[in-house]
Amino acid sequence: MKKRLAAAGAVILLLATGFIGRDIFRPYQGYSGQVVVEIPRGDRAPQVASLLVSKGVLAHRVPFLALYLLGRYRHRIEAGEYLFDRPLRPLDVYRIVIHGQVYLHAVVIPEGSNRFDMARIYRRDLGIPARQFLQVTLEARAVRDLDPQAPSLEGYLFPDTYRFPRGATAAQVVATMLNQFRKVYREDLASPLQRSGLTLHQAVTLASLVERETPQPKERPIIAQVFELRLEIGMPLQCDPTVLYARALVGHPIHAITEKDLKFDSPYNTYVHAGLPPGPICSPGLASLQAALCPASTDYLYFVSDNHGGHVFARTLAEQGRHVARYLRQLAALHDRKPQAANRHGRRHLRRPSHL
Repeated sequence: MKKRLAAAGAVILLLATGFIGRDIFRPYQGYSGQVVVEIPRGDRAPQVASLLVSKGVLAHRVPFLALYLLGRYRHRIEAGEYLFDRPLRPLDVYRIVIHGQVYLHAVVIPEGSNRFDMARIYRRDLGIPARQFLQVTLEARAVRDLDPQAPSLEGYLFPDTYRFPRGATAAQVVATMLNQFRKVYREDLASPLQRSGLTLHQAVTLASLVERETPQPKERPIIAQVFELRLEIGMPLQCDPTVLYARALVGHPIHAITEKDLKFDSPYNTYVHAGLPPGPICSPGLASLQAALCPASTDYLYFVSDNHGGHVFARTLAEQGRHVARYLRQLAALHDRKPQAANRHGRRHLRRPSHL
């Protein structure tokens, strides 16, 4: 009798093993399109298996749990978000969650973004509190070896497309962006910087002004030249974006500059203070950094919007006055036809003729 029971048990065990083994290698997809499954921190294997079954990732719990029991002393299930978009074997699903192959969210940081812009982007895309991001980016120690004068990490958070898991911290995303800047610096900037005669602090600060002044790549070396020539002769830079940044620093962001704003006493306001501001006002892209290190060979001192996304450049104040008059006529005509056209780029504002 005992032999019969043992034989029956062996047969049942073999059948169960065969059933589980077959299912371990059988692809399954019980959902349409794709599904994101969030495994909470602290959930045990049975809870995770049930969650995966409820989401249509697994057909049954048993194959997944069998794999976990076999590897429980060597592996652990990693919490996080997981994206599933095709039929997978339970073995594949198990490997994904023990190796922590979590879903990475794409975060786009546009060229010309400042710390305040980035804080809003990371809050929206990853749920990182804006205050935490701004606090981390105030600590300039992380770039002291590159720029001993840096007042913050502004300018060194390289604009790019990044991929982060849900739950990434402010410190983690900042470290990733700084590493990207260092990579760009080593590969594309170190040699031109040495030839330019500028410090990295000066180059990044100047490039940030260029970045915010024009969206046109071909204009960046010319605008860099305008600013460098003004610096040489002691002429104020009178760069509108520095006024916007000065206001943002004190918690009063503005979208349209007034005469009062032009007189706002901030070291970043280049209408009030001559020379470069104390540091960058945004994170410039590679093109603007290269323009600052290798400006155009012209003798322009002035520029004004052409009302079409670019600028018209002038060598003398008289020539600039004619350009300004034309700009104002075009601005009035555009305003009559389309009230929002004159400010469609979000940072071109009516400025005093002395700068325009």
